[in-house]
Amino acid sequence: MQLKSRKAHHSRAEWDIRDIRHTDGSGKRLMTNPTTFENFAALEVQVQETRIFLRRFGTGPAVLLLHGFPQTHLMWRSVAPPLARRFTVVCADLRGYGRSGCPASAADHAPYAKRAMASDMVSVMEKLGFPRFSVAGHDRGARVAYRLALDHPRQVQRLAVLDIVPTADTWELADKRLATAFWPWSLFAQPEPLPERLLSAAPEAVIDDALGGWGSPANAFGAEVRTAYIEALQDPARVHAICEEYRAAATLDHEHDLEDRRAGRRIACPVLVLWSARGPVGTWYAERGGPLALWRAWANDVRGGPLDAGHFFPEEIPERTVEELDGFFAATA
Repeated sequence: MQLKSRKAHHSRAEWDIRDIRHTDGSGKRLMTNPTTFENFAALEVQVQETRIFLRRFGTGPAVLLLHGFPQTHLMWRSVAPPLARRFTVVCADLRGYGRSGCPASAADHAPYAKRAMASDMVSVMEKLGFPRFSVAGHDRGARVAYRLALDHPRQVQRLAVLDIVPTADTWELADKRLATAFWPWSLFAQPEPLPERLLSAAPEAVIDDALGGWGSPANAFGAEVRTAYIEALQDPARVHAICEEYRAAATLDHEHDLEDRRAGRRIACPVLVLWSARGPVGTWYAERGGPLALWRAWANDVRGGPLDAGHFFPEEIPERTVEELDGFFAATA
C-alpha cells in the first residue's frame, strides 16, 4: 500500500505512508518472533526531514510508544499487544534509531534535538489520522515525549514518562554518580569521532553493559531481541545519529528546557511518572522530594510511583507496565 501525498509539489518523496509488510523495504525480513508483533502493520511514514518506521495495531484512542537507548520499538513487544485491546497503538523508531532514517546533522546538533524528534512524531500521528493522542516514552523516548507535550500541547492528551527526570534537572543535579552509572550521557556527548569509534568498535559490549548493568536481569531480553539491538549499532550512520542525539541533550535540549522554565511554560496534560524502584531515579533526587516533586515543577497534574524492577521495566515486567499505562490512558478512552 502506498498513499500518495496530497501535495503535487511534494519533492521529498512520492509517498507519505508505505506499508512494508514484514520487510525493511529492501526485501530483508523483519523480526516477528518472539516479539508478538504479528498483527501489527509495519509502516514507513515520510516526514519533513526523514522517514519513520513504526508498528501499528488496534482500535480506539491513539497511544504512541517511544523507546530509549539502546533499544528500538521492539522494547514494547510485550506491552503494545495488550494495550491494543483498548487503543490504537503506534510503536515508532526515533530518527536515527532502529529502522527509521538518519538525516544529516548540523554543527549545533539541532536535527537530533528532542524538538526535532517530537516534530517527527506529530507529523507521523497526523498522517496516520490522529491529530490528538497520548504518548508514553521510556529513557530517551520519554525526553522526546515530554518535549512533544511542551511544544505541541494541543496534540497531547496524556503523557507517561518512564524512568527519567527532566533533562534540565538531570544536568543541574548531576554528579559523579551520573557520570559513572549512566556513562552514555557524558561519553556519547563528546565531540566526534571519539564516541562513534568506540561505540562502533564494540556494539556487543555496549548492549550487554546497558542491558545487564542498569538493574534488569539478562533474561528480560531474548537472544533475538539482543541481536536486533546489536545490529542497530553496527550501522555507522545510526551510531553517528545516536551520538548526535546525546550531544543535543547536552546542549540544545538543556537550553530548550531552560527557555521553557524562564517563560513559565508547563506541561498542560496529565502526567504519569513511573520509575525503577531498584534504580537511581528514586534515590538520587530524594533531597529534592524525588521524581514526583521534580516533575511537579513542570506540570500541574502529576501522579505515579516506583515499579519493582530495573531500568528496563517495560521489558522486565510488561504486565505491570501495561496495568499502569492502560489505567492511565483509559481516562481518555
